[in-house]
Formats: sequence, structure tokens, C-alpha cells
Amino acid sequence: MPGQEPWLRGTDLGVDAFIAPTLFAFEQAREDLAHWTEGLTDEQMWARPHGIAPLGFQIRHIAGSVERLTTYLQGDQLSDAQVQAARDEQNPGDLSRAALFELLDRAMSASEGVLRALDPARLADKREVGRKKLPTTVAGLLVHIAEHTARHVGEAIITAKVVRGGA
Repeated sequence: MPGQEPWLRGTDLGVDAFIAPTLFAFEQAREDLAHWTEGLTDEQMWARPHGIAPLGFQIRHIAGSVERLTTYLQGDQLSDAQVQAARDEQNPGDLSRAALFELLDRAMSASEGVLRALDPARLADKREVGRKKLPTTVAGLLVHIAEHTARHVGEAIITAKVVRGGA
């Protein structure tokens, strides 16, 4: 329904009520990022007005962090390639707006597959994050994936407004 945020469009996502909010966060992120970056050039996507992180970084970081956090959710640790990709997120390379959204969609779609397969009885299972193997749970990771995504979407919206000159 136009004008309504994903979490207000209905609750039947075919997953447990404790897993659904992360799926709603992904849907909201896709919609907000597409809306606020619509019509921007690739140069604007990587602009650093006032030295703030570019839109391209925000989208690339959301995609990368969703992938990395989903790795932890599955009980695994990051590969060397994932660690290097995190280091490269500020580098625009040849990533256009379209390529950034493809990257975002691939990461979120893969994570959604993992989320949909989660057994709700495992929400309290312990997980470890990072080289220090910091303790959390499956539920803790679900919440963090959603809130971290939303945090960076908010930053992207502000950056988009600045790039457009406050419009």
C-alpha cells in the first residue's frame, strides 16, 4: 500500500513474529534508498559533501554489513574476502547507482533466505561476533541487523538531501 511503511502493510510474511521485523527493515531500506537516491548521478552517489560519508559507501556498507552479520547469525566467522571487502567499502571503484542497488539486493535477498529458514526455537542460541568472538544470540543479531541497516539508511537520507542542496 502506498504511503504505508512495510511493517504496517500486514504481518503475514510466513515467518515467526520475532523474525519478521528484520525482513520489514530490509524492505523499508530498499524503498527509502531507492526514493532518496532517485535521479542522482553516479558522481553524486560518491560525493563527500562537507567530508561526510558518501551515499555509495552507505549502500555498500549496508550490503556488506548485512552479509557479515548474517555470517555470524549462521554461527560462522568472516572469511578473509569479507574482511577485505569491509576495508574497501569507501572506495567507489566502478560502482554506479545501479550496481550499488544490485549489490544491496543480492545481500538482502541472501540474508532473507537465511532468516526465512531460521527456527524460532533457536533465537536464544549463542553466537560470537568478530575476532574477539564477542557474545550475542541469534535474536541479538536479528535486532542488530535491522537497527544497523536503519541507522545507515538514515545517514544516507541526510547525505542525499545535502547532495541535492537541501532540497
